[in-house]
Amino acid sequence: MRRISLPEVAYGATAVRPDWAGLPKGLRRAIAARLGSPVVAARSAGGGFTRAFAAVLTIATGESFFVKAAPLEDPTSEWYAREGWITSLLPPEATAPRPLWSIAEAGYFTLCLEAVDGHVPALPWSPAELESSLAAWSRAAQALARPSAELLASGIPALPEILRGEMSWWSEIAAGREPMPATASHTVAPTHLAELAELEQAAPALAAGPGLLHGDLRIDNIMIDRTGAARLCDWTWPCLGAPWFDTVTLLVTAYASGLGADTYLSRWDAPPEGVDGALAALAGYWLVRADGGPSSASPHSRQHQRFSGEQALAWLADRRGWRGP
Repeated sequence: MRRISLPEVAYGATAVRPDWAGLPKGLRRAIAARLGSPVVAARSAGGGFTRAFAAVLTIATGESFFVKAAPLEDPTSEWYAREGWITSLLPPEATAPRPLWSIAEAGYFTLCLEAVDGHVPALPWSPAELESSLAAWSRAAQALARPSAELLASGIPALPEILRGEMSWWSEIAAGREPMPATASHTVAPTHLAELAELEQAAPALAAGPGLLHGDLRIDNIMIDRTGAARLCDWTWPCLGAPWFDTVTLLVTAYASGLGADTYLSRWDAPPEGVDGALAALAGYWLVRADGGPSSASPHSRQHQRFSGEQALAWLADRRGWRGP
């Protein structure tokens, strides 16, 4: 069995957020009024990389809700608004927490979603939780193979455009327009740079498709409920493309867990060169970002990027038969 690799900080404990008491009093009053009862308990979301408020709030009636809030001048407020809109339009087969209401009060945008009584999967993945997560994504992907007109009207970008515009870093490095990131210097990247650039450039055409993707399908955007079923959370960055791309993104942590990532992927009819191109593009994107110095988001975001980039590149090296630097 391949060696298991784990991040420095568990994905369920990466967030640095204000707690309920740290929110402005006017905002707390507005949220409680909208919930219809005083808030008696607040459990902050441990996963994620923004510094915005996100917590399960329990009110005096015993009901619980997942509430996110960010200042209106913070771009995160726009992300929350987009998440609320997208999740309101998803078909029932996409098991995402649904929005209940949103308000703009006290200088904040607040989104209230259904609360999931569950947990973020732990690494290394348990096969049962990985199977549940892949099954949830498979059902959602089938239902979203032809998105509704309303979803398409939301201005959802195409995955090939994202790959060309935001995830072509090996090509930039090969052309001398970007330095090799220090995070990649101890990997196979320096000796296989030309191949990485070629794979990356081929990826957009191979990943094209009409289906709606989650766009950020990673372990900390999944919740496993008390029945063992997976919920797909944080639909902030959807795009249009081939559904296997999201599967590759999720399986990077399965590879790190020592599981047979390629065996799981074999169910998705993914073109081998497309998978390699996706892994090249993901690895370049993550490793370059990991080299970006301190982040204004969670202090653990660079750890996530470095770990994810290294694992994506290691999986690609295994697939291509590349040996160490």
